[in-house]
Amino acid sequence: MTATATPPVTEQQTPVAGPRRKYDAERLFNRVALGVLVAFSLLWLVPLAWALATSIRPAQEVITDPTSWFTAHPTLAAYGDIFDAGKLPYWYANSFITSILTTVLTVVAGSLAAFALSQTRFRARRVAFVMLLAGIMIPGQVLMIPQFLALQEAGLLNTYWGVVLPQVPNVVAVFVFKQFFDGIPRELIDAARADGASWLRTYRQIVMPISRPVISAVTIFVFVGVWNNFLWPLLVVTDPEMMTLPVGLTSVQDVFGVPYAQLMASAVLGAIPLLAVFALFQRRIVEGIAGTGLK
Repeated sequence: MTATATPPVTEQQTPVAGPRRKYDAERLFNRVALGVLVAFSLLWLVPLAWALATSIRPAQEVITDPTSWFTAHPTLAAYGDIFDAGKLPYWYANSFITSILTTVLTVVAGSLAAFALSQTRFRARRVAFVMLLAGIMIPGQVLMIPQFLALQEAGLLNTYWGVVLPQVPNVVAVFVFKQFFDGIPRELIDAARADGASWLRTYRQIVMPISRPVISAVTIFVFVGVWNNFLWPLLVVTDPEMMTLPVGLTSVQDVFGVPYAQLMASAVLGAIPLLAVFALFQRRIVEGIAGTGLK
């Protein structure tokens, strides 16, 4: 008799539930994150949409029912009133000039200070950085009177430089630049120095070309902050033709009293450039924040 070999019995392996649970957890997290993002987007968009809807309603309808969203007779009369009553082209030009000048000077000064704190070695470097960060705790309003008196003595009131110069020192910009520069390999800086490059040449030809993401992010944040700044231009500018857009639109509102249609039209006109900036450079903003390590 020949014995027949029975095949070995293999145990059937049960699928591991771990990877499946992990996938489900990630999927749930993505859905929750998407829901939160949509909710915050609506919270931001609803006031803007209401302002736009109110600005195209007739003034009598707004007075009768200020909370309504719809109108059977849309009109641009509120925008026409603002153009007729104010010096809107001057205000737009002044805002662009002061915002661009302040942004350029802030990026240059902030990146130079951050480069010195990050890549050079000098005595009391850490103390200087701590003192610099301590400046964040000083409210800007405390410095306004000394700055105003200094500009008055220098004859810079009602000038572009009077609006620009006090806004150039920006501790947050220095901190963001330093965080990015700390991530640059030290070997790259040492190689440039070994080849005979000065510190200024290393900053200009080595560090800045590879820092475009953080430069873009700081540029956009500073530009938006200066564009929206109201209090400081209100203090140093009294000439209507030198006013920035936020200050000028306020003077238009004073002419009309408190008409909601003109008020919302002013808000829309002030927000249009910022919306354009974010629409064009939103990718740069994300890359800059990711590059600084501030996640």
